[in-house]
Amino acid sequence: MSNVIEISGLNKKFGSGENEALIFDGAELQIEKGSFVSLTGASGSGKSTLLYLIGGLDRDYTGNISVGGKSIAGMNDRQLSAMRSEKLSYVFQFYNLVANLTVEENILLPIELSGKKVKNYREKLREILEMTGLSEKRRNYPSQLSGGQQQRCSIARAVLSEPEILLADEPTGNLDKAAGEEIMKLFKRLNEENGITVLQVTHSDACAAYGSRIVRLSDHRLEDVGGSKLSSLN
Repeated sequence: MSNVIEISGLNKKFGSGENEALIFDGAELQIEKGSFVSLTGASGSGKSTLLYLIGGLDRDYTGNISVGGKSIAGMNDRQLSAMRSEKLSYVFQFYNLVANLTVEENILLPIELSGKKVKNYREKLREILEMTGLSEKRRNYPSQLSGGQQQRCSIARAVLSEPEILLADEPTGNLDKAAGEEIMKLFKRLNEENGITVLQVTHSDACAAYGSRIVRLSDHRLEDVGGSKLSSLN
């Protein structure tokens, strides 16, 4: 199976002089298409930074990062924007929903902003609402949803355009155990049924175990540590 993300010789620092902090030192990582990878490591080690680098949101690095077989180093802003629109989506710890838009409107927002025709996504919207359990909440506003429902809405928004890659940054970090379990099961379903490659950052061993592969960021390098699947967050 081909690699959808390839990272080689990655070097990244923050600050300079006495305030310089080394984040990556020759880091390597290959992620196969259709896999579910959990990225773990100590707080502040650079896990979230890696997601920003992969998406071209942070371009201050040396080494090579390729997404879908194309190096992002030489891409201009327009090309990076197109890659993010066509190849990958983000899900964050905080839901980033627009308060005065309904669930349906929030999910469709990226489609409208990209200039695509909303009518072409109506059937896909119906499927995503059903998969995320939000069909009955489509007319509700974020303030009328639980934390878990808001996160499911943000996930639905991220996957409506059928990205190849889903980058999730502590997606259960703001949720209780039950809601967190719902989100992890949804990621697993999106990975297995829709073929979306998932790379999630998590501090939770139980959440990490939902991945088919666990990678740890330690001493500025990325290393496989194995792991097994769990059916709950116990």
